[in-house]
Amino acid sequence: MPDVTPRAAPRPHGAPDGEPEPEPGPSRQASRTRRRGRDGFGSPGPGELVLRYALLVLVLLLLISPFLWQLSTSLKSLNEDIYTGTPSFLPEQPTLDNYAQVAETIPVWSYAVNSLIVAAIVVLGNAAGATLAGYALARLRFRGAKLLLVGFLATLVLPGEVTIISQYITVRGLGLADTLLGVALPGAIGMLNVLLMRTAFQAIPQETDEAAVIDGATPWQRLIHIGLPNVRGMLSVITIFAFIGAWDDFLWPLIVLNDPENFTLTVGLQYLNGTFTNNPRLPAAGTMISFIPIVILFASLQRFFFRGVEEGAIKG
Repeated sequence: MPDVTPRAAPRPHGAPDGEPEPEPGPSRQASRTRRRGRDGFGSPGPGELVLRYALLVLVLLLLISPFLWQLSTSLKSLNEDIYTGTPSFLPEQPTLDNYAQVAETIPVWSYAVNSLIVAAIVVLGNAAGATLAGYALARLRFRGAKLLLVGFLATLVLPGEVTIISQYITVRGLGLADTLLGVALPGAIGMLNVLLMRTAFQAIPQETDEAAVIDGATPWQRLIHIGLPNVRGMLSVITIFAFIGAWDDFLWPLIVLNDPENFTLTVGLQYLNGTFTNNPRLPAAGTMISFIPIVILFASLQRFFFRGVEEGAIKG
């Protein structure tokens, strides 16, 4: 006759004899609920997905349409009417003559070199200055640190137009008016970049610095060997933003510079609009030329850029 005696359930490892098996607690139930959520119970429905993608496409069109229109205008020939009642988005007769005419009208490459010099000074100043200041505010202990941080935050409240007169008086007093250094100096260290680097350094575990101090590491050694390897993403974000801000700036170089040989590219492009004739194809071509270095820089640093954005979103 077969044995039909009910067998006891397997006991947990290490549980003494005579004690019942523990019931699943809240932590187990929560983990099961989380697993069910990951399996698809919390996923959006088809209608919500369609709405999301529709909004993304709408935002993409709003952002990229002006750029595509400028690109299309720069490739249109003189035989095409840009101001027609029903403008054509695609050029009927694409040509690169507008780009060649830009180089003939203004010394575009000389202006581009001037803009690169200004952007290089601004990028180096922000990369070095914001890194040092951010590390000092985040990792070093000294008197007046909180007061200094409040001062940095207060400068963000003031718009640039409020301080532009005092900046010009300062630059002129230093004898840097009508020079590329005078153009780059006010933007050499951005207060927002300092705060971003401070946030990035604060995200590093404090225990790593404490262990380095016990091993006898100096602040410089901790910055180079511990701090910088962990903030490369945020440093790339600052580099890209500083370059774009210096490259695209128009008002400040227009105020400081008087000699046409020192003009940056954004200031020099205004000469593409003639006094008696207005050909919108040339400014469009000049805009595309000025856009190329930004594309090259972003393509080179996009991997670190998105890593820095993710670090800021997670650790911030």
